[in-house]
Amino acid sequence: MNEKVFADVTAVADDPILSLTGKFLADPRDCKVNLGVGMYLDETGVTPVLNVVRKAKEAIAKESTPHTYIPQTGFPLYDSLVQKLIFGVDSEVVTSGRACTVQTLGGTGALKLGCDLMHWACGLKLGATSIPTWTNHNDILRLAGYAVQGYRYYDAEQNAVNFEAMVEDLKALPENTLVILHACCHNPTGYDLTTDQWKEVIDICKARSLVPFLDMAYQGFKDGLDEDASTIRLFAQSGLSFLAASSFSKSFNLYGERIGALTVVTQSADEARRVQTHLKTCARANYSNPPAFGGRIVERVLADDALRSEWIEELSSMRNRIRQMREALTNEMKAIGAKRDFSFVTQQAGMFSFTGLTPEQVDRLAAEFGIYAVRNGRICICGLNEKNVGYVAKSFAAVL
Repeated sequence: MNEKVFADVTAVADDPILSLTGKFLADPRDCKVNLGVGMYLDETGVTPVLNVVRKAKEAIAKESTPHTYIPQTGFPLYDSLVQKLIFGVDSEVVTSGRACTVQTLGGTGALKLGCDLMHWACGLKLGATSIPTWTNHNDILRLAGYAVQGYRYYDAEQNAVNFEAMVEDLKALPENTLVILHACCHNPTGYDLTTDQWKEVIDICKARSLVPFLDMAYQGFKDGLDEDASTIRLFAQSGLSFLAASSFSKSFNLYGERIGALTVVTQSADEARRVQTHLKTCARANYSNPPAFGGRIVERVLADDALRSEWIEELSSMRNRIRQMREALTNEMKAIGAKRDFSFVTQQAGMFSFTGLTPEQVDRLAAEFGIYAVRNGRICICGLNEKNVGYVAKSFAAVL
């Protein structure tokens, strides 16, 4: 009998981000604001369907394509378009064929697939993530069989990157450590490295034989598609072998379709072909085949010049709204004479802001004002709009 097989299994805590939505929905107050959810919201508090997505969906529906399996690596055209998007059309990485790309279950699936590849095919056993990082980074590494180590990244007192500490920690890592790096719009802090700092990180990876794994979930949410891919392109020019996870959840508002990609940059086209065979095996063991519908949407938009241009405009509008809300929160905090200068919010990039609020202050926001945020002080700027930003600012000021 095996009636005791689960007897010693203990419960684990809910995901600190996803669990917020349930608490928010259960709150009966009209004044409530959800600043925890990591999704783009428009001025009305809704995640919009992009016009280009609507057009692509209508065209796909008319074709009435059978719901058959697609290749384990995804649609070949989709994979090719992803490479051109992150590296640039004329990149040597693209033209030489020394990179392989596979469609994945969102950016999370790309991270899992990449971690599996490096652990089982290449024997890597240690993963390193920034302190702080997106909490799922650490869970993905652990469940893929890695020991996890942190490298310092954020200076809370200065509201900035602690680059000196980051360099010190990276230099101390043993060779063949898989290092998770945020390509742009660092989650949760919103603070990114400068170009010169990235070049120094590349030099450290070369000298220490580290394996970079760049997570780029927010391409287009900082300065633009090409500008936000500049970090990945620096690595592509460096001669290093590395991995890159990308996602269309945010940039297309296709959160539920789970559309992402893993790209592995190798030293030759032959290496890329061999690596791809392992990626097929990893994909087969994880989920067999990626989803077709969202992949077709993204593929259709990226392959059509008119749709692509329209998408870039829509993405620009989302990016600009986020910037406006950063400025609005800063101005509201200043106008009410808050104890703390919140101008640092405008120096951060992407959907998130690390506010510096303590867990106790975040708890008070929820209990007293119906404002929900992650207990580490991270807020999603997209949850702000012209109607609630004043209320949020006053609530922040009240708990400082």
